[in-house]
Amino acid sequence: MSENKLLRKDFMNIVWGAAGLLAITELSLVGLSFLSPRTAEGEFGGVFKLGHYDQYPAGSVTLVEAGRFYLVRLPEGGLLAVYRRCTHLGCAVPYDLSVGKFVCPCHGSEFTMDGDVLNEPASRPLDLFTLSVNEVGEIEVDTSSPVERDQASPNHIVYI
Repeated sequence: MSENKLLRKDFMNIVWGAAGLLAITELSLVGLSFLSPRTAEGEFGGVFKLGHYDQYPAGSVTLVEAGRFYLVRLPEGGLLAVYRRCTHLGCAVPYDLSVGKFVCPCHGSEFTMDGDVLNEPASRPLDLFTLSVNEVGEIEVDTSSPVERDQASPNHIVYI
């Protein structure tokens, strides 16, 4: 008789242990889904559709506030999506139209129109986002992950 009680006790320990493990697993999955970013089209972390490339004249820099980037149309026509976060300490870097460059208000780093470093303390160019132009000429920028670069390169520029 004592063996049956021991077996029932062991069985109940296994059942309660499995139920506890299942509850912990479910809570972990719910917690992870709550903490993971939700990305939607037109929100930071998602894809931005910016219209036809002809809307952006050569030599223009257009702020896309919700995307936290600038759409840069270089004088020769190439396109870049430049992340507005300074590579020195992460300050938001505005484009100064009067001097034609990005100037960080925090520590004075300066960057060219394509994000290359002109004046330190930033040690590398501004990051980029992946930019593509579809078959009808519409620009799409994916802000899910910045492209870090050690130097500005023509390979980063998208030409139509």
